[in-house]
Amino acid sequence: MFLDPNWRILTVGDGDLSFSLALARHLKPAMLIASTYDDANTIEQKYSDNALSSLQQLNITTLTEFDVTKPDAWQRLGDARFDVVIFQFPLIPAFKGEAAFKANTQQGGMNVLNRALLHRYLDYASQFALDKNGPMLCYITSKDVKPYREWNIEGSLNQGLNCHYLGQMPFDINLFPGYKVRNVDRDKHVKDTSGITYVFSEKPDNEITAKLTLPAYLGDKHCALCRVGPYMAQEDEDKHVLSKKHKQMEKFEQDWQAWLAQNNEE
Repeated sequence: MFLDPNWRILTVGDGDLSFSLALARHLKPAMLIASTYDDANTIEQKYSDNALSSLQQLNITTLTEFDVTKPDAWQRLGDARFDVVIFQFPLIPAFKGEAAFKANTQQGGMNVLNRALLHRYLDYASQFALDKNGPMLCYITSKDVKPYREWNIEGSLNQGLNCHYLGQMPFDINLFPGYKVRNVDRDKHVKDTSGITYVFSEKPDNEITAKLTLPAYLGDKHCALCRVGPYMAQEDEDKHVLSKKHKQMEKFEQDWQAWLAQNNEE
């Protein structure tokens, strides 16, 4: 993950705030505001080892109860503007109880809910947080395993938004000492976590593109949905299109398109 220490940085969804603390201690950016979804009491109870007080001791502005899907949360930033907003390993938490699960999965299930989370993040970060005179970067760091790789992040995630996918770069957790990637709803962390940082911006002609790559599966003779290829012959493609995996990915995409249409985002 490339970060310029001269950038103004906003972190969102930083569960125990350890990523923000790693940035503050080791990158020392020009400006940093950290935010997390939970309230302060929940953070203290959920994560026995958290960075809330450490950030406060460093005089880093820390916003709790920051829901990236709500415009009101972003408006709490006031006049503060940023060069990059970073969302690390986002994932909708599990719902407690069958009723809550059914109420929240009527529009295509967890796959759609996770896509909607990131779609709104891109939308509101661009609207409310990013400086129009800066690079206007949105970072999403995710894993190349299920269910994360089933969200078509490089494809239709930003559909209907004036926010372009520019490319991606590897994320090396070793460059951020003290950062722990937490389980979304309990005091556990994933060891040796690596991932991919996907980069979006309203500005397609962006200096950072020189530091990014585009995966081969977005090219010809590949299936971008399933991240497979290249096909060696037409029969290989025909066989893949009929496979269980591809049909499942097509269903995820159909559900996502239905969500976009229902939410007037196409």
